[in-house]
Amino acid sequence: METPGRPGGSRDVCMEEPGGAEQRWSRAARAFVRETLCPAGPGGGGPEQLADSVMRCLRSTWGGRSGELPLGYSFISISDLQCQQRTPCCSHMTWSTSDFKKWAHQGEVILPKQCVLPRTHLILIGYLTDGRRQKGKEKLMDGNLYVQDSTGSIPCELLHFESEWLELLFLFPSWAYIPQTNQGSAGYVEILADPVPVDPRPERVVDTIPVLYPPTAAQLLSMRVPRQKRAKLNVAGELARLSTLLCIHHKTFFFLFLKCFTSAACVPVLVQKPPQLAWHHMLQLGHGYVLTALSVSSLKASGHKVFVTSFSSCLLPYCAEQVKEQPLEIVWQGGPIQPVSPEAAVHLPRELTDEKLPVPAKESKILSYMGIITRVLNAQAGLYELDNKICLCLAYQQLLNSARGLRPGACVELRDVHLLQKPLASFPFAVVLGACLHSIVLLKGFSRLSTFHQPVASSRNLYMQLLFQYNLGLPLYLWLVSLLEMLEQRFCCFVGRRRLFIRSVPQGPGVAEKFLVPILNAVVPSKARVRDVHHEILAEMHHCPLQQYQPLEPPCQAPPLSLLRSVAEQRSKEAFNPSQLLSPLEAQHMGTQELNRRLAWSYDTFSAKSFQPRMVLLGVLRASCSSGSLQLRDKSASIPCVISRRDGSPFADTALIGSLLQVETYQLVVERFLQSDFPSWEQLWTLEHVRGRETRLYVQFCFEDVQILHTPEVQVQEGPTSSDSPSLGKKDVRSSKVELGSPEAKLPKLEGTSPGAGSEEGCDRGQSSARETSCMSRLFLVTQKEGLMSRNYLPAAEGDGEGQELQLSFQATILWVDKPQLWGHPREIGNLPELEQTNHQREDSEAQQRVLLLFMGRSLRWFPFLHPDGLYRLIVPQCLDFGVFEQPCLSPLQGRLLNQSGCPSCLLVSATWHLQHETWISCLAQPQVIPGSERAGMRQTVFSIPELLSSSFTGSLVSFSGEIVERTLCASPGNEKLSAPCSKRRQKGTLLPWDHSVKLSVSAAPGSSVVLDVYIAVAYLQHLWGLLPGAKILFQNLQRKISRFHNVYCTYIASSCISILALPPPCLLLSSNPAGIASKSPAATSPSLVFLSKLLLQPHSLSQGQILCHLSCVLALSLQWICSVCSSIFREGRCSRHSPPCPSQTGVSQASAKILVEDGTGEALVLCKNQQVAAVLGLSPVEWKAVQSNVQRRGSIFIQHGGANARPGCVEEPEDLVTCYLKSLCRSHAICRPILLAFSLDKKSSKISQPDSQQLRRFLCGEMEFVSRVGARLSLTCLNIQEADPKVLCGLSSKRIKTLIGHSA
Repeated sequence: METPGRPGGSRDVCMEEPGGAEQRWSRAARAFVRETLCPAGPGGGGPEQLADSVMRCLRSTWGGRSGELPLGYSFISISDLQCQQRTPCCSHMTWSTSDFKKWAHQGEVILPKQCVLPRTHLILIGYLTDGRRQKGKEKLMDGNLYVQDSTGSIPCELLHFESEWLELLFLFPSWAYIPQTNQGSAGYVEILADPVPVDPRPERVVDTIPVLYPPTAAQLLSMRVPRQKRAKLNVAGELARLSTLLCIHHKTFFFLFLKCFTSAACVPVLVQKPPQLAWHHMLQLGHGYVLTALSVSSLKASGHKVFVTSFSSCLLPYCAEQVKEQPLEIVWQGGPIQPVSPEAAVHLPRELTDEKLPVPAKESKILSYMGIITRVLNAQAGLYELDNKICLCLAYQQLLNSARGLRPGACVELRDVHLLQKPLASFPFAVVLGACLHSIVLLKGFSRLSTFHQPVASSRNLYMQLLFQYNLGLPLYLWLVSLLEMLEQRFCCFVGRRRLFIRSVPQGPGVAEKFLVPILNAVVPSKARVRDVHHEILAEMHHCPLQQYQPLEPPCQAPPLSLLRSVAEQRSKEAFNPSQLLSPLEAQHMGTQELNRRLAWSYDTFSAKSFQPRMVLLGVLRASCSSGSLQLRDKSASIPCVISRRDGSPFADTALIGSLLQVETYQLVVERFLQSDFPSWEQLWTLEHVRGRETRLYVQFCFEDVQILHTPEVQVQEGPTSSDSPSLGKKDVRSSKVELGSPEAKLPKLEGTSPGAGSEEGCDRGQSSARETSCMSRLFLVTQKEGLMSRNYLPAAEGDGEGQELQLSFQATILWVDKPQLWGHPREIGNLPELEQTNHQREDSEAQQRVLLLFMGRSLRWFPFLHPDGLYRLIVPQCLDFGVFEQPCLSPLQGRLLNQSGCPSCLLVSATWHLQHETWISCLAQPQVIPGSERAGMRQTVFSIPELLSSSFTGSLVSFSGEIVERTLCASPGNEKLSAPCSKRRQKGTLLPWDHSVKLSVSAAPGSSVVLDVYIAVAYLQHLWGLLPGAKILFQNLQRKISRFHNVYCTYIASSCISILALPPPCLLLSSNPAGIASKSPAATSPSLVFLSKLLLQPHSLSQGQILCHLSCVLALSLQWICSVCSSIFREGRCSRHSPPCPSQTGVSQASAKILVEDGTGEALVLCKNQQVAAVLGLSPVEWKAVQSNVQRRGSIFIQHGGANARPGCVEEPEDLVTCYLKSLCRSHAICRPILLAFSLDKKSSKISQPDSQQLRRFLCGEMEFVSRVGARLSLTCLNIQEADPKVLCGLSSKRIKTLIGHSA
């Protein structure tokens, strides 16, 4: 027969030396008792007597009648258990191996994927206490039970506890030690079987107790008793309900309810004395109890009357033979008791007494349930999974025991809990059981699985703090939990300290609290933030936050950036419809090449309100050293961002790198790059002609709309080493993946020796230590900055004609403001002390030296922060060398670059150097920094667009600012020669044609008609962000050019750079507009009304406008159908080209007309196209369609009025019915009528009219002929034609005449 619990190895030892092994074990046991139990003993008896009792208890428990000792087991003290045991374990002294295997198998059945508690052979002996036995510190009696010896105490959980067990010494035959998830914290003990007392318990002798039963005692709660008549009384009854332990205002208490054995009468009892809080473990539902020395009290918070225990109160098991019912008259002596008058009734708070409550969508059901905990969903939030299908929420109860025992595999019984179905659509559980303060949660069985304890923090728990502070309902609380979990998963690796992140600390709110509190203030009304705990427990009509609920529509969401990217790209893909990107009136007249070019680049914009629920953007700001752009990052992904300021100054705050930002007002831009071969506009409804598609996503917002949730500690990276010293000869400068703002860059660096210190054995240790903490810095002013592009700084090596690989880089011209400064530590760097110290030393040429800074590799991260007129500090960590800023670059590079920039020297910025923005030069007193002569020489002039359009302007490289009103993709200007980077036919991340450019129409001010065209080659677009209609851009170092038609335009070159000064207003952004016309641009709104005479006097002052004029005649008319591929005449359904034959079967109709208009101040020739021709002829859509259908049979029709204005080289076709109809229509008087004409100046006119140019014109009046000298006619392009009322034209003429008379007078 197998010996219970004894391993085979220990049995062999006993067989060999039974006497010696038992003696050694006995001596060790007695020594253990003397060291760990005697100082903690209750007194009385010596150490040997206590040791004898322990040995006797062990023999009776282990060996039974044989009296053997458990030689295979060893003693363990409380301190050793907490310090040495790192994993869960269990000990069962009295169990055999088969008993343990059976017990373990039952645990494996519950959760097959979990391991069972491993068995250890340890003996645990200690005193069961409620905290009153602690020495050396204040006694802690918080309702928890502890096992204690002289080395320490450990919390414990029992399924059964009796009042006589307190302060007695016990042997625990079956127990389990459960450490916390955090290995640095101690765990607790689960008592799996009733403990065995070391000494026999004294029998309690109880005399007959006079008691009141609940029906009689309840009368006392409804009567007013004078203070002098109040006396202590005893109440007996059955335990009907037991509240959880609560701690409010640092006071711990609980309620119990005693019910009559024969009726439903019930009385509440408040237990709040610290020595009596352990009763909470003794009380069992359905058992009878007697509570002595109770008094009647009224609760201040709610006014409820309850029985309250006193220090002399006792909890006794009910025994009918030991109690005697006491009449009510004997309890209160001295006269009759008056009942409480209605006027004296306690009035509850108004929030709790309103009978008319808003009708909720659903009413929760109250039920009882028993199940197994299968998963801890979120211990801090009080969320558990039951039976793999139900969510249990214990957040509305205070888990003052840190949720000990609530591990996967534990069995719980729930009474009077609320059942809520689908409280939150995004929550993975359809059924949630919520326990309020009226509910009862009982632990019926401990888990047998080897899982750690996940303690619930009772203080600084942000989940519970917000729950009770705002009295949240369950749907809103579950949404709150999901947000907190999301924040923890996304940003804990960046923030670092989890306590600061999740829990509220006295020093200030944490990240999550800063984010959530404003949302809750807006969602939860102030009157709903009241939770009366006493009323929730004591009121007869149950009322709690779980009673009524309504499925929640979350007010906002903050998903990971990877999910945000995928959702935005998916929505953009679903919304993509080529037929909606272009106006059908325009698209039906486009050829294949123009049609697909207009579709090649489009964009979608999304705001926070574009998503349901509203999307809040959260991310850590970082600067990418691979792309040179700002990015928002979380653990899942990163999104490039464009940040502007409302005052128009560029964003340059380097101190925000690594900060966690919250943005609620933003523009999420998804740019689409499309490669397609649509034959014509009729096929736009199908996507089979789309050959390739790529997207580029970024977000743009204003800095004033940012809330900073967390700012990291200022840390400067360690100094340069031999592997990252400045060098242009390395090809893989960007090989390092650690970027500024990443978790790796923010981790503390281990202190090490400086470069080369290992080879210098005679180096002084103090000097090495100083190098590790000291740094060099120098102030400089940026005078010019060039854009990002791939450059080849090195000449070709011998025998290699292709040269070195291109590297992404940029350069800036700076001016040193002072001399190098040495600092003992980066924290000692002040704001601008050098300016005050060297204010009178500005004449020093060394301090005012101009230098060319080169940035490449990891130093590209400073590109978005570096701007002209900015004052910066360059910091070199771990450096003592004053000449570090004078290190020369390679000679071939130096000579070439310095000749181009005009700087005497250049400096390559190392990857480990730090850049810090101090201020703007405009914010300082100008003589304080730079002398006037030097400042005038280095200042970069920003011109206005009218100045650039002036014919007297002679500059070549120009800088200006303006608002983008239109963005189109077009072929590069014919006289433009693409630079080296443009030779790449395929740019990364774009499918745009390599030989094309983006034309930006830039206006001087919002709504202005003065527009300048800017051409940017596709090769440069990869590093340019935010080029959207409505954005205000600062263009720097663009090349000004004049076309052969004498039109002024600018091109973006290698030395150019742009900065976003202002984002487009939300009202100006048109989603999915490939042409990118702003809704308030001159092309999309009504231009200003002008006279032709003004255009004759100032032809370049207005590029677009409208005139109220008279249509004099149609000079020429052209209607034709052309092939969509080769532009040849398309006749009778096929292309007319024969050599080589064109296979196209798609034709496009095109129409043009040249008309003559006048407004009384001058004349103009206007070119109209397509639908505008129908408006000129006054044809309805049906008539115009019929005309086009007839023209398609012939292919083309040309009609000219004749005279000097006839189209040169144009020969009329043989007349047919359609030609005769159109010719008569052009010569009819019905065409001559007043119109409102929107126009633009014809920039490709071969003749530029001068204001003083005059020419002879012949006029006929009847039979008489007149010759007069008149001004030249303007050439205009029609944008829109509207019919005008003749009365309006007459009124305008009268007003014009009066104005002229007034001016002449």
